[in-house]
Amino acid sequence: MATLYTHADSNVRKTWLLLGFFFIFIIFLGWIFSFYFQTNLILIFAVLVSIGMSFFSYWYSDKIVLSMTHARQIQKNDNPELFRLVENLSITAGLPIPRIYIIQEPAPNAFATGRDAEHAVVAVTTGLLERLERVELEGVIAHELSHIGNRDMLVSTVTVVLVGTVVLISDIFLRSLFWGSLMGGRRSRSGGGQASGFIIVLAIIAAILAPIAATMLRLAVSRKREFLADASGALLTRHPEGLARALEKIAADPNELRAANNATAHLYFENPFKGKHAKSWFTKLFMTHPPVEKRIKALRSL
Repeated sequence: MATLYTHADSNVRKTWLLLGFFFIFIIFLGWIFSFYFQTNLILIFAVLVSIGMSFFSYWYSDKIVLSMTHARQIQKNDNPELFRLVENLSITAGLPIPRIYIIQEPAPNAFATGRDAEHAVVAVTTGLLERLERVELEGVIAHELSHIGNRDMLVSTVTVVLVGTVVLISDIFLRSLFWGSLMGGRRSRSGGGQASGFIIVLAIIAAILAPIAATMLRLAVSRKREFLADASGALLTRHPEGLARALEKIAADPNELRAANNATAHLYFENPFKGKHAKSWFTKLFMTHPPVEKRIKALRSL
């Protein structure tokens, strides 16, 4: 019988399994492109650049996101009830108390960011504070604190590194095909015959499809982390129904979150783009969040 503990453990295993696929995928691409150009420089260059870019985003991600969403930091005297709620849940979870920000938006939503638990941020919209009852708000905050406790920021950064590596490798390869041999790499023309031609065709197909596949894997990781945060949040409050009711209210609210964009959408508690929920199995592959019905069903089944 499924419990909160087994549900959380299952999602952790699935998330790391997806990350393992990422690594295998990059190694596969590196092998194909290295065979084509007879050089490892493309793979090395792509990895170094993507890690450098992700290192910067990891250390400054909270400042970048808060600036993009126009969030404003508040102090305890600005909203004592919210502060007490966050403090109590943080103590229960064994986490440092995060900084709290408010977004002036009527759409109810929230997100957590920051490079680690000591530098974490929880941001909520004014609509969330106005629409939800205390037990529902407690569920949402517990969900966001679970993202912090589960080190989701670290997992997100790892996936950004891996997706960036895939995109850069593919981009360099395609540009090399267009402009000629890049960085002195040359295809081996000796032997191989049909096998060599097959690898060349495979390399071109992989370069075109790899960024799409990497993005789908990144979004799959994001969806698994949402299920895990739901389970962990319910475990923290011991009241899954409060979180389920919060999901129902937020999903039913007609307001679209104007502060959100495609780069930050995956951070939010629930999909910030109203009326854009995927319907077919194919479009669901590109969703940043699991369908809200599945999240509610999972919570109530526990």
